[in-house]
Amino acid sequence: MIGRTLMALAAALTAAPALADTPLPMSQTEQAAPALPSILAPRERADTENRILAQRLDTVLPAIMREQGIDLWLLVTREYFEEPVVASMLDAENMHARRRTILILHDPGEGQPIERLTVSRYGLGGLFEPAWNPDEQPNQWQAVADIIAARNPAKIAINSSDLTQFADGMTLSQYDRFMAKLPPALHERLVSGEGLAIRWLETRTPAEMDLYPSIVRTAHAVIAEAFSRQVITPGVTKAEDVQWWYRDRLMQLGLEPWFHPSVAIQRQGTKGMLEGAEVIQPGDLLWTDFGITYLRLNTDTQHLAYVLKPGETEAPAGLRAGLANSNRVQDFLTRAFKVGRSGNEVLAIARADSIAADLDPSIYTHPIGSHGHGAGPSIGFWDNQNADPRGGGLINANTAWSIELTSYAAVPEWGGQRVDFRTEEDAFFDGETVRFIDGRQTEITLIASD
Repeated sequence: MIGRTLMALAAALTAAPALADTPLPMSQTEQAAPALPSILAPRERADTENRILAQRLDTVLPAIMREQGIDLWLLVTREYFEEPVVASMLDAENMHARRRTILILHDPGEGQPIERLTVSRYGLGGLFEPAWNPDEQPNQWQAVADIIAARNPAKIAINSSDLTQFADGMTLSQYDRFMAKLPPALHERLVSGEGLAIRWLETRTPAEMDLYPSIVRTAHAVIAEAFSRQVITPGVTKAEDVQWWYRDRLMQLGLEPWFHPSVAIQRQGTKGMLEGAEVIQPGDLLWTDFGITYLRLNTDTQHLAYVLKPGETEAPAGLRAGLANSNRVQDFLTRAFKVGRSGNEVLAIARADSIAADLDPSIYTHPIGSHGHGAGPSIGFWDNQNADPRGGGLINANTAWSIELTSYAAVPEWGGQRVDFRTEEDAFFDGETVRFIDGRQTEITLIASD
């Protein structure tokens, strides 16, 4: 079954050394206001990224090539136009491809190491062996064709896919030039690298999972700062002020968001979300969507906060019950995960279980890891709660997920107003169980109004 090969890989690597100073364990319980973990300096980050990349190339790459039955994988990209797979294979000092960078990954068979070649003018951190001398063969595409022909692979994967952006890096101009040089007898051996690209990008190694809790904890700590009186003064602070505070804070920390943070308000007597220049007031239910990129891994988190009215010590019971409803939908969803089950199947099971429990869910969960909206099958979309071609792929072990969803509920204290209880937490599926990487929000954050 797809994914079992990499489950064996994970077992073999469980003793891999941690790459963070003081790695945090995964936890099902989220701290209310966690301390900010230490942030690595640039050189330490580069060392960490390079060690993990080297390990991935040595372990994940051969496992997925053999799982997918591919003998040779051709990856082509250009400077400032890096395709996702090549971008993830560049070492920390090579921030971009140079001119046209071509990678050839060849499995000689019989358990031999994967041959990693670069057909370009520049080496890539010692991770790929230079295989082109322009003085001997000035035509780069002819050099590629000669290397492939000499190895005579049965299946040649190129990244061309109508379904996913993660496997569609072979542009038309490059394809035409490649095909003009490739011997005609090899043309019929070309196959899509879609499966390889997804498996490479979606698979998380034990070393990465040693790092991930600290990365998610960093995001949680920044959200806790944002949803506090350090940042929010009720009656003064606007929703957009908090959004830009996030950007300022990440700049101070030397971190980057992978999308502009969202902050919005739900208010008694007002339909929908209030955003932008709207001033935060006592009695408001606040929502945020925030994600960072650090050590080549991404986070994606949505939390709720309530601004206490004078004299209040907790959020209204109806709001607290609404978050509990969303937690229940999370439970139904994570229980539905199973290796070999499609994203569409998981969606259908989780929705049916949630509706049977008298909940009103909307599920739009996605893989996360090398990208914020990562490679792999989607589990619903906010605008489509039915089966979707993008959810047809199978779920594999050793993958990370943003458990993103909402449930709607009438809040008695707000006159029966229908409120949207959005939640999103990052999690890891080991092939048997989904576990949250740094817990999940089960209590609405409280912000004092005086």
